Amino acid sequence: MDAFFLQQMVNGLTLGAVYGLIAIGYTMVYGIIGMINFAHGEVYMLSAYLCAIGLALLSAFGIHSFPLLIFGTLLFTIVITAVYGWTIERIAYRPLRNSTRLAPLISAIGMSLILQNYVQLSQGPNQQGVPTLLTGVLRLELESGVVQITWTKVFILIAAACGMALLTWIIQYTRLGRICRAVQQDRRMAAILGINTDRVISLVFMIGASMAGLAGVLVTMNYGTFDFYAGFIIGIKAFTAAVLGGIGSLPGGDARRPAAGRSRGAVRRAGELRL
Repeated sequence: MDAFFLQQMVNGLTLGAVYGLIAIGYTMVYGIIGMINFAHGEVYMLSAYLCAIGLALLSAFGIHSFPLLIFGTLLFTIVITAVYGWTIERIAYRPLRNSTRLAPLISAIGMSLILQNYVQLSQGPNQQGVPTLLTGVLRLELESGVVQITWTKVFILIAAACGMALLTWIIQYTRLGRICRAVQQDRRMAAILGINTDRVISLVFMIGASMAGLAGVLVTMNYGTFDFYAGFIIGIKAFTAAVLGGIGSLPGGDARRPAAGRSRGAVRRAGELRL
């Protein structure tokens, strides 16, 4: 295999894993409420700043071990971004859920601009960065050249795969996953059967924001630099990935079938799983 092609494939897989994590937020929100969360890219941007803040706080407390640093930073970032996701849903979407479809779209764009300016004013307009946490390169010598894979990219691929596998397991095999699929198939019937659909929708926003938080930490580790405008471009790319992958299709939910052909069995079975 050509070394240049293999090198670009590794680079593409690394970026694709990150885009996939961010795209999950778009597709989950669309699958549940049928709307696009255009503030989702800014949640990713916030996670980059939260990553830097988390690393600074842990270093200030004398923690310099990579496993402890990355685990503490991931936990801190994911929790805070989940709170941001919950706040976005409560402020920008819930009051307009029964309005025209254009109103939540405009509200989401407004929330995106608010978050951009909020970070610009609070953290400054200049580009910021973090030091390299994981050094070292894995070299594969081929006849056509040398392929270099940094340990940071290896960590990104493993962490992204674990995050997606965990989410897939939650959606397919847990009580929360069945409730989410029930609300996705028929929100009105799920509410009649006793499921708190408002709480489920808030949880979906939080899960999507958590995936964006994980992506923000991984990208920050790889590139080391970020600014308040970072969420716009990568948000568009992740949204494109979500559309190409079948936006609205939750893992295990089979949302690509026509609504009229869906079985109501999942909704009926979830009636007893009140959330």
